[in-house]
Amino acid sequence: MIALLPMYDRPETKAANDAFWQAIRAALGRGPDHLTRDMDLWQAWRSPELLLAQTCGLPYRARLYGDVELVGTPDYGLPGCPEGHYNSVVVARADHSGIRLSKFGGSRFAYNDPLSQSGWAAAMMRMRSEDILPGELLETGSHRASAEAVATGKADFACIDALTFQMLQSYEPDLIAQLCELERTEPTPALPFITALSEDAAAILAAMQAALATLATGPREPLHLKKIMAMTPSDYLAIPTPPGPTLLMDRLARAR
Repeated sequence: MIALLPMYDRPETKAANDAFWQAIRAALGRGPDHLTRDMDLWQAWRSPELLLAQTCGLPYRARLYGDVELVGTPDYGLPGCPEGHYNSVVVARADHSGIRLSKFGGSRFAYNDPLSQSGWAAAMMRMRSEDILPGELLETGSHRASAEAVATGKADFACIDALTFQMLQSYEPDLIAQLCELERTEPTPALPFITALSEDAAAILAAMQAALATLATGPREPLHLKKIMAMTPSDYLAIPTPPGPTLLMDRLARAR
């Protein structure tokens, strides 16, 4: 069996994620001894041995739906978001404070991954509402790297997962001090917990909820996790999926 909680797993949250998993394992009565941290995410998400993982909303609706079971949705208590939802923080360099997003049309946009809801899809939908497009794209591989790309001038703006942004404020204030928040995107359902089709998703959700209730305040605080909610696949499938970076750049090239 495989269990992994990779989406907000950084050195400062590692112990809290480990404690959360041990509490889930105890409540469920089975599972691997430790979280997996050295496995390709797509291999893990698609494995028939998957007991529990967290993915992103865009990979779930675009490639994983029908191959995995939705277990539940985290609520991180993020500002301006309904329960079980999150959004993205649109950031630019600190000296661009007060500039409207509409002024960034044709600028260099950094994104973490083409299958990221918060780093790509939410950004494209927000830009669509302003009738703008970026002029250049920079794929960075992570939200932190996107923030750093903006701070160092390699990109002009980026969209950062709101919980990642909170963690950067706490753990890397020097990086955040080089950025300004322009605005936030529309909330969408937060990063879903999933399991293999052969597993009992309802039992795993109940174990996660029981584990969270018993988790001590110390381990619980770094996770920012308020509750784990039951949502439906339709809640995720209803979110629009914009064109990916390759198609966008092809369109931009033809327009020049």
